[in-house]
Amino acid sequence: MRILSLAGRRLAASIPTLLLILIGVFLLLQLAPGDTVDAMMAQMGGGDAATARELRRFYGLDVSVPLQLANYLWRLVRLDLGFSAIYGKPVAAVILERLPPTLLLMTSALSFAFFFGLVFGVIAARGVNRWPDTLISTVGLIFYATPSFWFGLMAIVVFSIYLQWLPAGGFEDISTASTGLWRVLDIASHLVLPSLTLGLIFLAIYLRIMRASMLEVLNLDFVRTARAKGLDETRIITRHVLRNALLPMVTLIGLQAGTMLGGSVVVETVFSLPGLGRLAYESVVQRDLNTLLGIVFVSALLVIAVNFITDLLYARLDPRIAAES
Repeated sequence: MRILSLAGRRLAASIPTLLLILIGVFLLLQLAPGDTVDAMMAQMGGGDAATARELRRFYGLDVSVPLQLANYLWRLVRLDLGFSAIYGKPVAAVILERLPPTLLLMTSALSFAFFFGLVFGVIAARGVNRWPDTLISTVGLIFYATPSFWFGLMAIVVFSIYLQWLPAGGFEDISTASTGLWRVLDIASHLVLPSLTLGLIFLAIYLRIMRASMLEVLNLDFVRTARAKGLDETRIITRHVLRNALLPMVTLIGLQAGTMLGGSVVVETVFSLPGLGRLAYESVVQRDLNTLLGIVFVSALLVIAVNFITDLLYARLDPRIAAES
């Protein structure tokens, strides 16, 4: 019950944050030149003033900025994200179509980065100041310093064009109407390169954090006491050290959820994935403000949900948090 009470307070505290994010993004978008109707008229090759006025009235752009903001917030209360000028249908329907690829990409990239960051961090800490530590730290630094779009392009050149092992882009093969297990395998093969590209930078961060955390915990008194009792080193690591060393890693997952969403914009563009990141890019280019605000709203909800789960995991790993609450 204490953990649920703590999580409930954290969830309630995130509501004002969500409101401030939406208001801030809405006002920032008003500073950009042009609006949705200007972009539509440019794509149509021009139009008369009457058509522009009718379109602005349809999209609610014929009133003042404070009134537009009030109307948008009132629509959000009713779970109405507005109408997309690009796709000609409700924003909620567009986002629901694009959400699964982004969720799959984030989940696979985060799982890859977390697991291998944990493993390599433990190996580096166990072999500190020896060749495993030097090699892992050097490779991690290279991953962290290299832009994700370069990783993506090189992965396409090597694994898709030269070796022809994996697809170069897309979410699934539309030429074959596969179903069931074959469709799952097809989607998984399309997500391998994007997941590796997005996950490599976070892998470098996680292994450095895990290495530092392991080195700190290994020097604590309870670890020396366990060794003095004659416990096996593997048992000490798995039963005593890892649980305490994982706390910074779990914290980092919550903090970097938003960063991973931002990185998915580049990765989805490079690999032509039909996700939220690419949709955000298209919305910015075509000035579809309703769609862009809807993406910000859903992305903020995803970050809040990840932080909510992180709080529960953190309280589970460290009982002192639930006790203090």
